Amino acid sequence: MQVLVIDDNEMNRELFCHMLSMLDVAHPVPMADAAEALDWCACHTPDLVVVDYRMPGVDGLEFLRRFRALPGMAGVPVVMVTADSEETLCHEALRLSANDFLTKPVNNVEFNARIGNLLALRQAQQQLAARAEALAVAVRKATAAVVAREHEAIDRLSRAAEFRDNDTGCHLSRMAAYAYLIARRLGLPQTECELIRDAAPMHDIGKVGIPDAILRKPGALSAAEREVIERHPQIGAEILAGSESPLLQAGAVIALSHHERYDGRGYPHGLAGAAIPLYGRIVAVADVFDALTTARPYKGAWALGRALDHLRTQSGGHFDPACVDALLGDMDALRQIQRRFQSECGALESVA
Repeated sequence: MQVLVIDDNEMNRELFCHMLSMLDVAHPVPMADAAEALDWCACHTPDLVVVDYRMPGVDGLEFLRRFRALPGMAGVPVVMVTADSEETLCHEALRLSANDFLTKPVNNVEFNARIGNLLALRQAQQQLAARAEALAVAVRKATAAVVAREHEAIDRLSRAAEFRDNDTGCHLSRMAAYAYLIARRLGLPQTECELIRDAAPMHDIGKVGIPDAILRKPGALSAAEREVIERHPQIGAEILAGSESPLLQAGAVIALSHHERYDGRGYPHGLAGAAIPLYGRIVAVADVFDALTTARPYKGAWALGRALDHLRTQSGGHFDPACVDALLGDMDALRQIQRRFQSECGALESVA
């Protein structure tokens, strides 16, 4: 363990280094100038510092003050050594977080006992920190595995709901990417953007509760059938409700609110404007945009320009204007998403 010895007196430095050599674990690093020692500490972390008080230029107290301000030096033990026995000096050194205080002439037995104890404490602290870091790494890995399994289960359940409706290829992944783009353009924190992206595929999970005769009906729905299918937001919210998982909580909000309209004419609750949760407003734009630009069994894919015109026309009506502006505000990113999924899934209108 490295012990930094700072004393302008060469004889004292040699004496301290000799006493330290009696400790098997100590490797002395002698220095005559406190300012140079501080420069050394900017690139190295000693395990303990022995510093004299009375030195020209930077004295022991000033060294201690600057040393503690360096990154990573708050926990390094420091022993102040001086010929001055004034009580006020001792108190000041301790106030500046010196760990021990020795008066010259230093007794060899006392010096080695105190230094040895501090080095043993330092070693124990380092071992504890290493164990804590190893435990933290293990916890992060375990947590990541749990999150990955949670995401996989949600993805499979979300796709099960989609396949009951119609085969929409990469719809879930694509609309999640659009939702992420909108959230990022709105200036939401990165963690929240990722949460919206990961929760967006759960938007139509309530369709598992809709009868196939209605969900897969090829023609127009009757008023009664429309009423049934408009229950799927509440069914989805009920499926996802009550979880302690932030991801499932976000999914429940999205499932319940993504068919609300900004003008208040949506369902299931007829919410308007800011009363609609932001997550629902974001996914509403992402979901409809992808539906318009994707070929479905009952319709062809709209040209990109036509789909964008529709969003602009419905801004303030069906959609939150801020969310529309966010999606349309970065056309390069939007086209990049389309190209990525076009190469994987096809079925998109030209993105030129």
